[in-house]
Amino acid sequence: MMNVKVLASGSEANCVWIGNEQTSVLIDIGLPKTKVEKILVENGIDPTKIDGVFITHEHKDHCKGVAFADKYKIPVYASEGTLKALDRLESGKDVSGPIGFDVFSESFLFVNSFTVHHDAFEPVGYTVTDYNGEKVSVLMDTGKVTGEMIGAMMDSSVYVFECNHDIDMVNDGPYHDDLKRRVLSDTGHLSNEAAAAALALLVRGKGERILLTHMSSNNNMPALALATVKRTLKAKGFIEGNHYHLEVV
Repeated sequence: MMNVKVLASGSEANCVWIGNEQTSVLIDIGLPKTKVEKILVENGIDPTKIDGVFITHEHKDHCKGVAFADKYKIPVYASEGTLKALDRLESGKDVSGPIGFDVFSESFLFVNSFTVHHDAFEPVGYTVTDYNGEKVSVLMDTGKVTGEMIGAMMDSSVYVFECNHDIDMVNDGPYHDDLKRRVLSDTGHLSNEAAAAALALLVRGKGERILLTHMSSNNNMPALALATVKRTLKAKGFIEGNHYHLEVV
């Protein structure tokens, strides 16, 4: 059985740990190196046992702590565009195909990437699947969710999902017009409404766990995000706590 822990989430830093009995990976590593070590230990995770670090894109809140991987000689995986942006094309590993860890044991994990839409060089999301077929989808920064993305994430038991902003709060808020346009664009960030609509296509009412992440401290409130997702899923006949489980991280 896979475990999922969101170690950091928001505009300052993002980091997700996914693992089973013997194998584990980090998706994004936006905390400084020493803080990564500290938070792993606090969560009962041995920093020396991380098998891979996967970066979604090159923005600092997703890759600031990549030196942690270097210290522990953990391979760093990302798209070719992200590796170029991080100046790690020679030392990093491309995620154009499935990547397996401990593939000869019953604790193996497979990681696959899928294209997302953000103002970065070649951003991706990830799915992690174990030997039982249990699947975790991690969707960080994206301005929209396409059919291809839905197809990649379908049939997951856990969704780590960006739920960045409330549209009205952005429009009525203090950001200057260019920043508002960036956040609301198809290469910006995912609104509560867009996240809820995508989850309505993904959730089957089989007890899926939904973790809403990357929430803006200026343009969102947990209660708004929760209410939007619950309302949208209720329209499909799904009740939180019965058909699925929802929390804001």
